[in-house]
Amino acid sequence: MRAMLLERPGLELLPRDIEIPEPGPRQVRLRVSACAVCRTDLHIVDGELTDPWLPLVPGHEIVGFIDSLGPGAQRYAIGDRVGVPWLGHVCGECLYCREGHENLCEAARFTGYQLPGGYAEYTVADEAFCFPISPSYTDAEAAPLLCAGLIGHRALSMAGNGRRLGIYGFGAAAHIVAQIARWQDRRLFAFTRPGDQDAQAFAQSLGAHWVGDSDTAPPEWLDAAILFAPVGSLVPAALAAIRPGGRVVCAGIHMSDIPSFPYRILWGERSVQSVANLTRADGDAFMALAPRVPIHTTVQEYALSQANQALNDLREGRLQGAAVLRPAS
Repeated sequence: MRAMLLERPGLELLPRDIEIPEPGPRQVRLRVSACAVCRTDLHIVDGELTDPWLPLVPGHEIVGFIDSLGPGAQRYAIGDRVGVPWLGHVCGECLYCREGHENLCEAARFTGYQLPGGYAEYTVADEAFCFPISPSYTDAEAAPLLCAGLIGHRALSMAGNGRRLGIYGFGAAAHIVAQIARWQDRRLFAFTRPGDQDAQAFAQSLGAHWVGDSDTAPPEWLDAAILFAPVGSLVPAALAAIRPGGRVVCAGIHMSDIPSFPYRILWGERSVQSVANLTRADGDAFMALAPRVPIHTTVQEYALSQANQALNDLREGRLQGAAVLRPAS
């Protein structure tokens, strides 16, 4: 099969012909039809996440059709369409797993990082970590739901129920969260890269009450803010924008260093919360919610061979919504 391989962090992905994987016990093999490109993929490729299993096929927002079942696999049938997310394995026995926090399992392994990913024509996954896909979505439309949607929804839940929600960084996750927030009758305040008029217009098209540069104060207190941009300097900016008792949620798996800031912007029982991975319960809840809202994903499609271009477009902020790779298998 054709795959895009990361052989060394800091270098571009390389097109390679490799063996089609065989599913192991309780695994399924998917013929990949779409794989969205996530900012986490950038952090892996750029070497900011330091433990990839090399050589690596990246990609963890996978949609495909099952074409082979491993020994003992019985949750799905040949021909079923499923999605594969970031979380791909947990021990099931540690304190975190037993208490419903499998996202914190120290033995967890992740798709497109320590497990085979979706920048390929085929991949394998543990059937217990796959989700059925609503027929409401095409393959490409569904792919961003598998991380931008799942992590975005978890971040929104952690932000609480306040009506005035700030979002810093208006990319794939933000454009999904914006739709849920509006469906929940919240007022959305969108912060983008300074001068990024395209992103601001995109946020307005999705119902933002106010849009502005990330270095600009909003016109009123926010109840909460979610940071999708991996920029540590935005943490103090967001703290200064939320009311007493408000929360800043950092939704990325990687962020540049947070600079020092005066205690007064944290005082008043403000808090900073990180989001770590996801649980299967998150996936079940969000995949049921998405067609009810309904969430419409904005995608830009690329051929599998254009994976480096898609990553660079994401890096440079040239996307609205999500990039999606379409393997030609």
